[in-house]
Amino acid sequence: MSVLDIPALSLVVLVGASGSGKSTFAREHFGAYETLSSDVFRGLVAGDESDQSATPAAFDALQYVAGKRLDAGLLTVIDATSVQPEARRRLIDLAKAHDVLPVAIVFDLPESTNLARNAERTDRLIPPGVVKRQSDQLRRSLRHLTKEGFRKVHVLRSPDEVAAVRIERTRLLTDRTDEHGPFDAIGDVHGCASELQTLLGELGYEIERDERGRAVDARHPEGRRVIFLGDLVDRGPDVVGVLRLAMGMVASGSALAVPGNHEAKLVRALRGARVTPTHGLAETLAQLADETEEFRERVATFCYDLVSHLVLDDGRLVVAHAGLKEQYQGRASGRVRAFALYGETTGETDEFGLPVRYPWAEDYRGSAVVLYGHTPVPRVEWINNTACLDTGCVFGGALSAMRYPEREVVSVPAERVWYEPVRPLVAEAPERAAGVLQLADVRGKVVVETATIGRVSITEQQMAGGLETMSRWATDPRWLTYLPPTMSPPATSAREGFLEHPDEAFAAFRDHGVTDVICEEKHMGSRAVVLVARDPARFGAPDGWRGVIHTRTGRAFFAPDVEGAMLARLDDALERAGVWAELDADWVLLDGEIVPWSAKAGDLIRDLFASVGAAGSAATTAASAVLERALASGIDVQGLADRMRVRGDDVERFRDAYRRYVDTADAVRFAPFQVLAAGDATFETRDHGWHLSVADRLAEAAPDLVIRTRRLRIDLADADAVAEAAAWWEQLTAEGGEGMVVKPFAGLTRTKKGLVQPGIKVRGREYLRIVYGPDYTVPENLARLRDRDVGRKRSLAAREYALGLEALRRVTTGEPLWRVHEAVFGVLALESEPLDPRL
Repeated sequence: MSVLDIPALSLVVLVGASGSGKSTFAREHFGAYETLSSDVFRGLVAGDESDQSATPAAFDALQYVAGKRLDAGLLTVIDATSVQPEARRRLIDLAKAHDVLPVAIVFDLPESTNLARNAERTDRLIPPGVVKRQSDQLRRSLRHLTKEGFRKVHVLRSPDEVAAVRIERTRLLTDRTDEHGPFDAIGDVHGCASELQTLLGELGYEIERDERGRAVDARHPEGRRVIFLGDLVDRGPDVVGVLRLAMGMVASGSALAVPGNHEAKLVRALRGARVTPTHGLAETLAQLADETEEFRERVATFCYDLVSHLVLDDGRLVVAHAGLKEQYQGRASGRVRAFALYGETTGETDEFGLPVRYPWAEDYRGSAVVLYGHTPVPRVEWINNTACLDTGCVFGGALSAMRYPEREVVSVPAERVWYEPVRPLVAEAPERAAGVLQLADVRGKVVVETATIGRVSITEQQMAGGLETMSRWATDPRWLTYLPPTMSPPATSAREGFLEHPDEAFAAFRDHGVTDVICEEKHMGSRAVVLVARDPARFGAPDGWRGVIHTRTGRAFFAPDVEGAMLARLDDALERAGVWAELDADWVLLDGEIVPWSAKAGDLIRDLFASVGAAGSAATTAASAVLERALASGIDVQGLADRMRVRGDDVERFRDAYRRYVDTADAVRFAPFQVLAAGDATFETRDHGWHLSVADRLAEAAPDLVIRTRRLRIDLADADAVAEAAAWWEQLTAEGGEGMVVKPFAGLTRTKKGLVQPGIKVRGREYLRIVYGPDYTVPENLARLRDRDVGRKRSLAAREYALGLEALRRVTTGEPLWRVHEAVFGVLALESEPLDPRL
């Protein structure tokens, strides 16, 4: 059995005359959707697979589909004869355009075999002359396939060889996604061996030396590994010392490395090519001349074998000497290697005669962190999830490393200026305002990758709806780190006279296998997210800024002076309650309710509910008076009078319901129920007991500002506990409360059925009059309202919950503003999804 190794991402071209068995081979070794057959595409465009006149159109369609598959990173197999150089050239160009490797599997079977098989075909007839011509074209092409551009060529010369083949899909050399670190990426060393050893010591590595005292390896006691970002050589005082140490670390597994443009040039020089020994190459060659031929060959082999870039940590980290655009990551082509080594230039030169490099990082929108060097900068700065670590050590700057995933920069200063730079050591990227967002980020269909449920798709229409709200009313995006998800009600209650009841909420959690739940009092207020910050610079805010308080749609909750005063009081409460010390952070994000409801909804209560209540009361009172006079005069209108009396009672209950949530401005309080994030940590996996204990401490520290949330933890397997919880809900709502929220006690919860709802709200019978109207409890109205699409609401709640958690993860790990805003904006955009707002 022979093994054909095929790169996992490649364009595989089956080359052979008709009858050589290509289609059968493809069916046996590749997936149904991986193979694109020219015969099938002729059938698609012309209705007849044998219609040769349709070949040009068929190949246009085939190449279009192949391009889309390669864009998506999918292996693609072309099943066509491909015996003509022009046909192969188009396919090789297609592979190059999508930066994948072209691979040829050649079926060089005897012509007699091909003719015999074609004679046995019943689906269509291929004239023998065509088969002979194809066989002749194939033989004349064989020795040219590699020169044409195929990176691998596998030739099968007999039916037995074809039958004995086994396909082995091999990962690209750049694919190191199974290596998760932690890593310490080091920028351009350029022969600064002493500074490299000092930096390794600062990073915690223990340097190993040979019998002559030379550094030959370095290991970290905690198993961390170094990633050298290229340009180990040239310009510096001890290139040999750097190479000996770096090569030893790579050989022992203590380090990974990618090539720099200086290594690429050094390889050419060591292999005998004519190169101009500038930019420090002459000094490197002079230092290597004092070493043995064996060492020089080791250096040449080491540098030659380095691959253009590495994709690590399940695709979350990409390293390349000059950086790498998203479209090139994990791909293989000359264009990808050139970008990884040299970057991209504008075609212009600056006042120093050096090429002007295109600032690709300014436009980067990939999810992977990209660490690179190549262009010296005075300090390491994050730009759109990318960071340049070349801080110009050889030019008198510093040698810098980035701890990953911690994103901590460690630098040591250069011992001296070892090489005078042509251009002063300044940042090459143009200045830009902090936190700039682009309109393109929030236009069209967007797919946000979340760690909780994977991809969340947001339609163009939803994005447009979110943009309307965000651009006109939302608070500054730098401070808008989270928007809470919508909350689903339970399924319609089976109990007579009830639209919602705890029974259905409990059943929903039981159905997911969750029995440990907590029932929290639902304060009748307005959802609010509170960011309390002690370091304004962390959020790009002016001095004296304390944070923000915003609504669930991102709007400022209070006027600036009221907001500032409330944040100052909360800051003090956090201090006195010991929360700042416990969280060890200088900012905290809280989720809760601002009460009373009238603090935010005063206009709504006055203009809508109060006017409806007043009109209803006036109408039913007047109508009842008329009906009473009619009854007194002997007219039989008793049934109508009874119904009017019921309507009058319902209107009064409606007025009582909304009046409970009206109070004065000095009565404003905050009822926190969850600590969302603080510093570099998120808390969605902390149980709700912990979250509410923090809220209790704040309420104790500032009882005039913070309200405690009553709660009841129950075991759904305990019938008595369930009955107690239902009775508690009835008591809360009878007292005028809105209801309660049932949550998995553990916080973020997944089961075999997927993500569990973070909370289900169960509203009281009287409170629902505000939502559905005064007479919603009339039997015929209640029957109509029972038909509610709760399933879509739950789906929306889960998606928004995942986006919210993703925003928190991104802000706490220091991702750029556009990445945080992408997830926050997604929550707001989904809110424009057409659902019954009463749910």
